[in-house]
Amino acid sequence: MTTSILTISGLTKRFAGIVATNNLSLDVLTGETHALIGPNGAGKTTLIAQLQGELKPDAGSIVFNGADITKEAPYRRAALGISRSFQITSIFPKFTVLANVLTAVMAQQGHSYRMWRDAATDQQLLEPARFALDTVGLSQRARIYAEELSHGERRQLELAMAVALKPSLLLLDEPMAGMGRHDGQQMTRILLELKSKYSIVIVEHDMDAVFALADRVSVLVAGAIIATGLPDSVRVNPAVKAAYLGHRA
Repeated sequence: MTTSILTISGLTKRFAGIVATNNLSLDVLTGETHALIGPNGAGKTTLIAQLQGELKPDAGSIVFNGADITKEAPYRRAALGISRSFQITSIFPKFTVLANVLTAVMAQQGHSYRMWRDAATDQQLLEPARFALDTVGLSQRARIYAEELSHGERRQLELAMAVALKPSLLLLDEPMAGMGRHDGQQMTRILLELKSKYSIVIVEHDMDAVFALADRVSVLVAGAIIATGLPDSVRVNPAVKAAYLGHRA
């Protein structure tokens, strides 16, 4: 029997008079890739921010690996195994690609950045950093500055930093945002490789990527889930087609 790595119950978040998350309940199964789709303003990023701890819900609970983390700070959730990539790329442009990932490795290992020694020569740091870069296909770009990367490569770097935290759950907020067709296909291939290693919650507007990657799909409209199911069943669901997919289904 498949267990749930993440259980969301009755989650509610308001901003003044706007209900961004509306009594939302959802299970994410261990080892699955669960896609969240919906129109702009549906509350997808707000939900991800609550799962990561950036935003605190007004009501409801979030249980991760059997522990209630509803009130836990983001750094505690990261330590427990939740890692997030952001809709807007969040990297250190003046650092090398390798140094960016080293910062994530050092954070994961829980020490104070070892200012008294050269992190770039410490094999305990280098090995997991190189592994993360290899995982996302950036090994050959390790020594260049992050600001020299293309947009697609920057998204890959951010994913490498998330992987370097050794999570059991990846929260990916529009990993294909701003990408052209070629870069989007490359990211899809990378995420297909990651499917066997992590539980993943992905927010994405690229429906080709969603239906290629997702084991299950949940559709959000006005902060509430209107459908959850296998990709093929969601694709033909009349309520989903009316609310979001339309002719693209």
